[in-house]
Amino acid sequence: MQLLKQRQAEHAAARAYQREAEGDAAAKAATEAKAAADKAHALEAKAIAAKKAAAAKKAADSGSGGPVAYNGPIPGSCNDFSGSRQTGCALMLAAGFKIDQFPCLDKLFARESGWNYKATNNSSGAYGIPQALPGSKMAKFGDDWKTNPATQIKWGLDYIENRYNSPCGAWSHSQNTGWY
Repeated sequence: MQLLKQRQAEHAAARAYQREAEGDAAAKAATEAKAAADKAHALEAKAIAAKKAAAAKKAADSGSGGPVAYNGPIPGSCNDFSGSRQTGCALMLAAGFKIDQFPCLDKLFARESGWNYKATNNSSGAYGIPQALPGSKMAKFGDDWKTNPATQIKWGLDYIENRYNSPCGAWSHSQNTGWY
């Protein structure tokens, strides 16, 4: 009987030891799992923040959010056009050119950029409606040169006037050489 009681006591002790070991292992596993989950959460938060920062930088660099709207006067002779073309027509007239120059300017900027204020030439780096190289030259007419078609067009008209005297002079040169 005493042997039986001794064995029962040994089994009870072994079961208690096993339960304690299992409890310790479960606690250790839970602590490790929580640490791993915390680390994963921190990495995920860091990745999300990096993605947001990259998107914000890209938006700032590309000028996303749409172009700055032109709020200057639009002469009646420019009402046949819309968007950047209408702005270009109005600014060309304001720069002192006659309306007969607009078909040349229209074809020139259509060829250069399709009147897209975000147009970028991947091989040369030229930027914007007039395809300024580098695009930062247009800052002469405003810090918003990346997003403002009017700023880009003003720079383009100034460049055209100083180099070719008129939009038709620039268009003629472009026709002959493939660039202006």
